[in-house]
Amino acid sequence: MSTFNLPDVGEGLTEAEIVSWKVAAGDTVTVNQVFVEIETAKSLVELPCPFAGTVTELHAAEGETLEVGKPLITIDESGSSSGGAPAEAPAEAEEQPARPLPRDPAAESVLGEVVESPAETEDDDAAAPARAASPAGSSAEAETHGEAPGPLVGSGPKADPARRRRRVNRPTPSASVREGLKGARARLATASGPASAVVQSRMAASGAAVSGLLERVLAKPPVRKFAKELGIDLAKVTPTGGHGEITREDLLSYQAQREAEQAAAPTFWQETGRPERIERQPVKGVRKATAKAMVDSAFSAPHVSIFVDVDATRTMEFVQRLKASEEFAGVKVSPLLILAKAVIWAAARNPNVNASWVQTATGAEIQVKHYMNLGIAAATPRGLLVPNIKDAQDLSLKELAVALNGLATTARAGKTSPADMKDGTLTVTNIGALGIDTGTPIINPGEVAIVAFGTIKQKPWVVSGEVIPRWITTLGGSFDHRVVDGDLSARFMADVAAIMEEPALLLE
Repeated sequence: MSTFNLPDVGEGLTEAEIVSWKVAAGDTVTVNQVFVEIETAKSLVELPCPFAGTVTELHAAEGETLEVGKPLITIDESGSSSGGAPAEAPAEAEEQPARPLPRDPAAESVLGEVVESPAETEDDDAAAPARAASPAGSSAEAETHGEAPGPLVGSGPKADPARRRRRVNRPTPSASVREGLKGARARLATASGPASAVVQSRMAASGAAVSGLLERVLAKPPVRKFAKELGIDLAKVTPTGGHGEITREDLLSYQAQREAEQAAAPTFWQETGRPERIERQPVKGVRKATAKAMVDSAFSAPHVSIFVDVDATRTMEFVQRLKASEEFAGVKVSPLLILAKAVIWAAARNPNVNASWVQTATGAEIQVKHYMNLGIAAATPRGLLVPNIKDAQDLSLKELAVALNGLATTARAGKTSPADMKDGTLTVTNIGALGIDTGTPIINPGEVAIVAFGTIKQKPWVVSGEVIPRWITTLGGSFDHRVVDGDLSARFMADVAAIMEEPALLLE
């Protein structure tokens, strides 16, 4: 008989909740077979079995919280084909961290919006308007803060290649033609009178058309028809299609949730069988850890918050160019990528925002980190998680985009590993995903700064004395005043805003 005790899964935790058993008493197990799923204060972990044999006893029930080091499962090895020799000694097994599920490479490189396949781009001319509209993205909020997409479904069979016409490449304008166009643009810019007014009105109409494309929600015609039948506003639906589009399943899920909420609403205020009319929810797992961390942070670090409105129009244009480039084909790109790069760039110019306040035996010290483990706050069904991208300062723009996609996909699936949750140095919280303009976030424990990214939406903005529509967002930052003074926090936020207003600075 061998008893396997609940291990510390590598993050110094003291307890874990049994979420679900994958085996029962009497079952035969093999070495490294997943036998239980536990929930720590930060993540869901599947534990592999260190022994082979027959399960004789499970020492805890599902939903029960067990302390680290307490018996978890007992296995009779006498009946195993391996002769009962364990893969590792029990003491060693206790020290082994649980293995996180492998990431799906396909899920880490999905697109945020529809990109034409070679077959699609060679289709007949009747499909050209739809293809022209497809790179426009979704609504400002959905495009800016879109959820991590899933695999593409409902794409349907491809058309017969025999019916497709051959693509004809457009000729590249010569140098003389390009120079002539530049001269024409310069003359138009300096022109005056009625002709100039006509040109300006046409340019304004063109700008309005572009804005309409940027706000367009990605969905195929049958899905749009189905949404109209259900009375659903597509802008309110979270897309999960492989290219960032809304699928029929998304509509069904949204409708089911809406119906459930509507069905429960009339009875919510009525008696529920509880004499005190109070529903009691136990605080455990992620909620327990989050509550403790936020209290510790709020009452130990003196917070100071500042805000800045930013004209993110050039960021929106830059994102569109990245999506259209061959280098970023197959990679989801959103303004959050530009903000993340801006935070890394601004922290290098203001190093003390990427630091920690540490109490030592001889007194307090400020530890400035010469690396960036960029945390991204993620709302998941299990609660708030803040995984981080290790050494984000060393990643190219494309590598950072892939890392962000993988982080979000893994977090929403509840499979974030404990190692990805540790040692963050600065955090970004994307509250704009919920349509919120700004907020006053609480600093993640162990850090001294956090940036809140609000939604991007069109607002009237004054440019050169004229009021025109621009894509505007509000950035909020909270800082530990023991480390970051008001002047430093203001300079840091101004640097982040400068990148959002002119992303080309990243290329210098």
